[in-house]
Amino acid sequence: MEGSPASPAPASPQVIREGDWAVLKRNEVFKAVAVAKRRKIIFEKQWFCLDNAIGQPYGTTFEVTGGGSLQPKKRGEEVPTETKEAGADNRNIVDDGKSQKLTHDDIKALKDKGIKGQEIVQQLIENSTTFRDKTEFSQDKYINKKKKKYEAVITIVKPSTRILSTMYYAREPGKINYLRYDTLAQMLTWGNVRAGNKMIVMETCAGLVLGAVMERMGGYGHVVHMYPGGGPVRTATSCFGFPESFFQTLYEFPLSKVNSVLSGTFSLTTLPSEPEESMAVTEGSSGSADVKQPSVQGADVECSAELATEGDQPDEQEMMDVPPEGEALDNHEAKGTTAEKQQKQEKRRKKLIEAAALLKDKDADGLIIASRFHPAPLLLSLLEFVAPSRPFVVFCQYKEPLLECYSKLREKGGVVNLKLSEAWLRHYQVLPDRSHPKLMMSGGGGYLLTGITVINEEIKTGDPTQQKAGEPTSKKRKLQEHD
Repeated sequence: MEGSPASPAPASPQVIREGDWAVLKRNEVFKAVAVAKRRKIIFEKQWFCLDNAIGQPYGTTFEVTGGGSLQPKKRGEEVPTETKEAGADNRNIVDDGKSQKLTHDDIKALKDKGIKGQEIVQQLIENSTTFRDKTEFSQDKYINKKKKKYEAVITIVKPSTRILSTMYYAREPGKINYLRYDTLAQMLTWGNVRAGNKMIVMETCAGLVLGAVMERMGGYGHVVHMYPGGGPVRTATSCFGFPESFFQTLYEFPLSKVNSVLSGTFSLTTLPSEPEESMAVTEGSSGSADVKQPSVQGADVECSAELATEGDQPDEQEMMDVPPEGEALDNHEAKGTTAEKQQKQEKRRKKLIEAAALLKDKDADGLIIASRFHPAPLLLSLLEFVAPSRPFVVFCQYKEPLLECYSKLREKGGVVNLKLSEAWLRHYQVLPDRSHPKLMMSGGGGYLLTGITVINEEIKTGDPTQQKAGEPTSKKRKLQEHD
């Protein structure tokens, strides 16, 4: 396809390799980690190393054994836990803390002997004086509770949009502006994101939306990431583990230079000089270094909130285990040589020129906005770069800013099929004789404003053939005034 870069490298094998990003899963808890040897990882109060996981296929379930090593768990290895005959009800059960004969010291001794968690659960059942009096439903709850506590079973899965969005929304939804995964899926669908497109993405969701767009495009086409402040924040994007070819299709452009591109006055000479302390290098999953960019004085695109820099983002350590300095995937020297700095700065300037050239063509195939700033000024400015008959999607946690966007677009024209919708999702528990909606679920998934761009031709006054639809003719207007 015209304008597309060279074909990306073939997809990496579906096995865990050193240097990859992976997601640890235990029940409904996720954590993104960088795979490296001889690194201690703490997850759900368990510590272990990923040395034995390297070379195993993604989706493998491991059991944490003594010494923090992982051993693959075979599918037929698990034996059903023996249960007793269920009682009629729980009315005679008293929770006095004396129903369990095994003490904490006894359980600790079992763990020190290397006894598996499943056997510990079985002994807890046999030494419980009230287990047989519980109902079948209560017995199942008791067994599941003890399994979660004593069975150290971890599944390693390959990062994806669904998994990472679920991880962020469950633990730190504020970092992604409370963007739920079903809402993100609608954004990708309404935005017609596909391979070969030229997409413009403006987001402040830690790079989650950007990563979802790049994953959907598969390394073909162009993605222009518009960022506020001194540099882009793409913490979640690095967790996808994209190959280097994907980042060759990614371009960054500051919001402060949008109006200069529209007016044709864009020049790199207007960019401030980059100080040495701002040349810190952050390592991506593919080994490519992203240079933190200097703060830009002034902003052409007006925002209702302060432009944020990378320092405004919350700590990601809760959900991601990033290798400490000295153990990074391809750790560089502290500041590097002057020649390296100049080379990185020249590479950044070249990318900015290429991004400006992509924007100047004004033929983008789509626009996606998911920002904590007011969307109206962003949308009105960035729509100028979108070609006619192309979709755009705007996400906001609240309805009122999108209503303002809706009114301004109707007044300005140039768009059709405007639609403001609310995302809604409900989870169900499906079990024998007790299927019902889950008691704990999200209250709202935010709002989406979607539409399609068209050519906005000015209507000449006095020409009846170019009269706006619905506008009364002069004769009808006179009759209305007479009435």
